[in-house]
Amino acid sequence: MLIKAVTTRDARFQLEPGAGSDAVHSSPEYSFAVTYLTLDSGLRGTGLVLTMGEGNDLVCSAIEKLGTQLIGSDIEELMSNFGERFRTLADDPHLRWLGPHKGVVHLALASITNACFDLWAKTRGQPLWNLLLSLSPSEVINLLDLSYLEDVLDRQTALELLVEQQPRRESRTGILERGYPGYDTSVGWYHYDDDQVRENVQRSLDQGFGAFKLKVGGSLQRDLQRAHDLRRIAGRAATIMLDANQQWSLPAAVIACKELASMDPYWIEEPTHPDDIFGHQQLAREIDPLSLALGEHVPNRVVFKNYLEAKCVRFLQPDCTRLGGVSEFLTVSLLARKYGVPVVPHVGDMGQIHQHLVLFNHIAMGHPEAFLEHIPHLNGHFVYPAEVSGGRYRTPQEPGSSSELCE
Repeated sequence: MLIKAVTTRDARFQLEPGAGSDAVHSSPEYSFAVTYLTLDSGLRGTGLVLTMGEGNDLVCSAIEKLGTQLIGSDIEELMSNFGERFRTLADDPHLRWLGPHKGVVHLALASITNACFDLWAKTRGQPLWNLLLSLSPSEVINLLDLSYLEDVLDRQTALELLVEQQPRRESRTGILERGYPGYDTSVGWYHYDDDQVRENVQRSLDQGFGAFKLKVGGSLQRDLQRAHDLRRIAGRAATIMLDANQQWSLPAAVIACKELASMDPYWIEEPTHPDDIFGHQQLAREIDPLSLALGEHVPNRVVFKNYLEAKCVRFLQPDCTRLGGVSEFLTVSLLARKYGVPVVPHVGDMGQIHQHLVLFNHIAMGHPEAFLEHIPHLNGHFVYPAEVSGGRYRTPQEPGSSSELCE
């Protein structure tokens, strides 16, 4: 059960023309900076973080520097108090300067963390969602680093949030049978033409989806035309999200959001710069009752805390391949639960790990059954790809976090 090796893989995947494009990222190359943790028994855990191609090697290099600290660790001992080890790694006296708690070094920590959780679940012979649900509230809290949150979420408060949900957990386990609802992002990439969007939406409707996302952030006239076309194709009952990928300035966001409200979006995502908390607060006031969503580019739990305290975001989108991995994702989910804000993850992992985490969020934390983003472009590169049927994620049964890539 001892970790004997930490290795990396720079995995990059070409997408079909237009796929993955948004108003900022015009020609993405979906890539994973992969951590492999190998036990002395030969069992191997896999951790993923997403990049857009160039720079993926930098994250792999940072993984190698951080990960050496885990060699010789017993996986059970490591995970029994992972929150403490997470903080030690995040506060490495040399590499911390490169963040702190953001950027390349934090992505490296996320990949390492995700590999730890995958390996742990494999050693237990359980899918990650089941392992997490088997833990007591205090064992869950031991996985988390709550530093810098003590003013709103100290250990006792976090423990009480989980304990309070214990009596109602059984009533929410039906989600395991019916599957978690998904929404389809792949229908409306920014560089898809109108015909392609129409074809994609019809195919997605035929597959059982009732929720879709469209990329915006170009000329307002073009955005309005595409958004209203999507509404006409999908129907009034469909749930439609709009995503600007941080393209607008604050004044432009105010104008665009007010205009796009005419097609009744479920939310408008990442309307402006993700560090501008006060800007989002002002925007939320001006466009109320239209909802804002963000989190894809929020780097750590402290910034999420500030957004929640600002009361300007109605849907939180943490991503365990952008935050510090599964551990910090769960921390942010607890924060969101305290503030009564739904968690609808961004899926830089293509939904592989997050399909486990939303089940835990719903059953153990009492988060509402919302949506999980669906992006199928890398489906064929996973040993156990996420299965979506009738617009819902099927509950994974294989041990681990569904992160293992084909060789």
